[in-house]
Amino acid sequence: MVNIPEYYAGKNVLITGVTGFMGKVLLEKLLRSCPGVKAVYVMVRSKAGQSPQARIVDMINCKLFERLQREQPGFAQKIIALNSDLTQPDLDLNKEDQSILAENVNIIFHCAATVRFNESLKDSMQLNFLATQKMLALARMMNHLEVFIHVSTAYANCDREVIEEIIYQPPVDYHKLIDTLDWMDDDLVSVLTPKLIGERPNTYTYTKALAEYLLQQEAGDLNIAIVRPSIIGASWKEPFPGWIDNFNGPSGIFIAAGKGILRTMRASNDAVADLVPVDVVINTTLAAAWYSGSQCNRPKSILVYNCTSGGINPFHWGEVEYCINMTFKTNPLEQAFRRPNVNLRSNQFTYQYWTTVSHTLPALLYDGYLKLTGRKPRMMKTITRLHKAMMVLEYFTSHSWVWNTDNITMLLAQMSPEDKKMFNFDVRQLHWAEYMENYCMGTKKYVLNEELSGLPAARKHLNKLRNIRYTFNTILLVLIWRVFIARSQMARNIWFFVVSLCFKFLSYFRASSTMS
Repeated sequence: MVNIPEYYAGKNVLITGVTGFMGKVLLEKLLRSCPGVKAVYVMVRSKAGQSPQARIVDMINCKLFERLQREQPGFAQKIIALNSDLTQPDLDLNKEDQSILAENVNIIFHCAATVRFNESLKDSMQLNFLATQKMLALARMMNHLEVFIHVSTAYANCDREVIEEIIYQPPVDYHKLIDTLDWMDDDLVSVLTPKLIGERPNTYTYTKALAEYLLQQEAGDLNIAIVRPSIIGASWKEPFPGWIDNFNGPSGIFIAAGKGILRTMRASNDAVADLVPVDVVINTTLAAAWYSGSQCNRPKSILVYNCTSGGINPFHWGEVEYCINMTFKTNPLEQAFRRPNVNLRSNQFTYQYWTTVSHTLPALLYDGYLKLTGRKPRMMKTITRLHKAMMVLEYFTSHSWVWNTDNITMLLAQMSPEDKKMFNFDVRQLHWAEYMENYCMGTKKYVLNEELSGLPAARKHLNKLRNIRYTFNTILLVLIWRVFIARSQMARNIWFFVVSLCFKFLSYFRASSTMS
């Protein structure tokens, strides 16, 4: 078998979802590590008055592409943006673009999806299921297609405890479901959604499972492979450590913890935090396409790759908590609300108690202060949004799964030493403490755009918050004690006994000093 860069040399690649987090990293890695690739077609819709071409120009001017710009200054000429909307009939592609794709494309990476867990079932079906069906129809038109890679999620079958690298049959016939959703109004769909998704926590995982089954049923002669990443986090190594560009998934939670807004969270310390760096997912995806596309004999069934870390190099939510607190105390975010000190609670009662004490009451007090100073209150609104985000993630931070990764092991074994180095996805080599520090610092630098030169001021602010906290706690303790003393003779007796004991100790100390 040829090595990975040689396989992509002279090939035309089509990518959906290129403006998303994964899509950007996939495009950058493909162009940088496979310089022989002929062209990369990207399907992008117009947005906010910007054409697809203008959106791509804006995208490749971000920090992610700086290394590629240095190494291959003319890389942008290989990117061909096509106006397309995956929710529209025929993907909203004109006839000319359809013909271009049909005659040229060799490899498809279908990354586009809605990752919003609270998306309505109709919208989730439109973006995660029907768009995949339309991409299959487009793929059948292509005369030189070698492989179709579909990016799914490891949580597509999270209603199971043990998840194999196979496609599971869903509990509903997707043809009937589509027909039903066509005539149902939104309110009725909303009522029936919990019954339809069953033990799955949201419409995202449900529709991703349906899309996998669709691929199995309607693949025909197409050569298809599925990559299932778990919780995708910041980059591990490429193009540099810690790159992240959004608040999605754990990133927003990390930032809220670093700002001191998030103080308690519903999670199990012992549950496995199945994080997987985005560059690991991308390297797996590129290697999966190489393996399936360069095989003389096509596999009998669709190859599925569980791109996870929990079974190979487990890392627990309790360890995530520790790393976040330590990193943001050492390298704090600017203008923190309170000192970083997030704690995980598995018990519902204690979680609700600490939510009230650590989140709601401080937010109300701060909003009251803002009102008194003539400013618009905002903290309670922020806390409400944060609680909604945590409710969505609670299912994943409180459970653990066992994923089979035999195909991942097989794929790694098929690669040459050079490819293993250039397209590394061996998470056994991942040092979690170092990765988490880079991840947290990545949210500071690339999401919040905070310069490292501001660290001294941020540390000074954190010390100020610590002193305010100690002063407030001392005053509160004295006030409570004074009220308690005023109401109890026993408390007064204890107080006078402690004071007299301290006085006697000081007298003894002074007498001893005089004798010396």
